[in-house]
Amino acid sequence: MEKKNITTIDAYISTFPAATQKLLKQVRQTIKKTAPDATEKIAYGIPTFVYHGNLVHFGGYDHHIGFYPASSGVAHFEKELQHFHTSKGTIQFPLDEPIPLELIARITAFRMKENEEKQAKKKSPAKKTESFFIPRISNPARRALESIGINTPKKLAKYSEKEMLALHGMGKASLPLMRETLLQHGLSFRES
Repeated sequence: MEKKNITTIDAYISTFPAATQKLLKQVRQTIKKTAPDATEKIAYGIPTFVYHGNLVHFGGYDHHIGFYPASSGVAHFEKELQHFHTSKGTIQFPLDEPIPLELIARITAFRMKENEEKQAKKKSPAKKTESFFIPRISNPARRALESIGINTPKKLAKYSEKEMLALHGMGKASLPLMRETLLQHGLSFRES
């Protein structure tokens, strides 16, 4: 079976020799136990767990099991990983040594916490954008308006379209959104 046509983790694991399959199943089970709310998929051609974004990946090779917890997962456990070959975001566990399942669990838990924190940060700024008086306007355009004190439709109506386009960060795609907002308030741009 060609690995590029594989769409499930079970199918991926089945392409390896029995001894490697056993190790891959142990790694998978460890991740599933640590991250029960994560979903599984094949991404980048290897088994992937997703939890508020990519969590960890793993894969089988001729001489090692590759574990990919992002660069932060490798850096955070640097001392404990000294025995293994690592590079940015990659850990290699040799097939002829016991796989450190407890360490894989701790790294996965670390990545879960990291993804949860990133998710929480993503939600906070979004509220600021949504509460801006022009819905769906880009962040650079919003910042351009805020930089000159425009935070209401009445203040926006004091300017012309030409003056708006001259602002740093303001693109032509923002004009229809601004026109729509002004129209909803019975206003329009000042004539040039």
